[in-house]
Amino acid sequence: MALRDTPANRDELLQQLESARSHDVPWKSGRAFGYVFETGDDAQALGKTAYASFLTENGLDPTAFPSYPRLENDVIGWVLDQTRCPAEGVGIFTSGGTESILLAVKAAREAARAARPDLARFELVLPITAHAAFFKAAHYFDLDVVTTAVDPESFRADPGAIEAAITERTAMVVVSAPSFAHGVVDPVAEVAAVCRARGVWLHTDGCVGGWLLPYFRALGAKVPDYDFSVEGVQSMSVDLHKFAFCAKGASVVLFRTPALRRHAAFACGSWTGYSLVNFGVQSSKSEGPVASAWATLQAFGHQGYRAQVEGMHRAAERVRAAVRAHPDLRILGEPCMSLFAIASDTVNVFHLQDELRLRGWHTRSQLRRGPSPENVHVLLTPVNDRWVDAFINDLGEAVEAARALPPSELAAQLREMFANLDPANVSDDVIAGMMSSAGVSQGALPGRTAEVNQMMNALPTAIIERALVHYVDGTFRPARG
Repeated sequence: MALRDTPANRDELLQQLESARSHDVPWKSGRAFGYVFETGDDAQALGKTAYASFLTENGLDPTAFPSYPRLENDVIGWVLDQTRCPAEGVGIFTSGGTESILLAVKAAREAARAARPDLARFELVLPITAHAAFFKAAHYFDLDVVTTAVDPESFRADPGAIEAAITERTAMVVVSAPSFAHGVVDPVAEVAAVCRARGVWLHTDGCVGGWLLPYFRALGAKVPDYDFSVEGVQSMSVDLHKFAFCAKGASVVLFRTPALRRHAAFACGSWTGYSLVNFGVQSSKSEGPVASAWATLQAFGHQGYRAQVEGMHRAAERVRAAVRAHPDLRILGEPCMSLFAIASDTVNVFHLQDELRLRGWHTRSQLRRGPSPENVHVLLTPVNDRWVDAFINDLGEAVEAARALPPSELAAQLREMFANLDPANVSDDVIAGMMSSAGVSQGALPGRTAEVNQMMNALPTAIIERALVHYVDGTFRPARG
């Protein structure tokens, strides 16, 4: 639509904004498993008020807005305590897990460059379960990625495979607590022993679980040590806008010592403007997110988080028990939080996801990768608790409905087509035609997405990534007047 020439009525604009999200995932209903981390109580309302009250303050210059470091220092201190970091630990408040990961990788690369100036290029060693943001960081910072195998039953990182992958060019090794795909915590202590012996930076990605894992452990979940209590963990990423229930974007990256954090800094005195120095990717940034996180964390307190975890733990255990009792379904690995993956050897899980969506449930699909088969990803938050019985019932019905649906003919054709085809020789027109055949046009997905997911599952990784770019490119096209 065109930009108005004259000012618009406030209420009219708000109505248009409300209309714009009419097709969004209905996360307030409690039937969306993921996407938004919601508790449904007053603590988040307070966080939103705090966000708005500090929306205009600018974190660019702490000398102009000393409230910013005051609030950030409090928040970082609370997360350092939660992750059992030594007294000298420090951190950076960021816009989200990806920025936290980018800064950790950047710091590790700079530390590697300082220690090994004779080497021109460095590597990240990642279990195949490590988050995609690490691949993004490697892409941005010109690092090579070395992926390692995981245990095919537990989906936990393999310390032996990691040890074999480490070379003099390794800048960082990554472990997850837990991994997003399966909700399992890697054997951090064993990997840390390898990293200490080889003098390599170890990063624990606690974006999903770093804040709540201690509470799950207190309820009996089998949570191995993963944080700074493990000697050798040099940095951690912890998202607060996930299971600390803060407003987006709120995350932190933590460092064992100030010397490590200094590698994440950027300073510039080479231009004619003001001297610039900061730790984050952003320079100008609203103080709203850190103020909101400060208020939300305080509003819950440890007691409030324990209460939320009790409900999430109970709901997750009930759903997992129902899945394990179903003859056609299984849980991948042994998840310790409230996120997990459901697989099947007899039913097409992409049809299963469609059938769940038709019944009002919103889950994610995950493609086959290494030993991890295609699966449906479920992430339970406190607002899902009241829907557990209904979900379990509908899951059984969805399995029966999915069983009657045929496999994709297109996927079989593409699997055969790419068996002897170099992905580098595939044109953009072929990608567009392939997506169109699966029902994708100008960024719009068909009502049932099983055909799209089966197609993607049959493709080589390089083609999957190009297909994803094609889809997003069609989604984000300027609306001109």
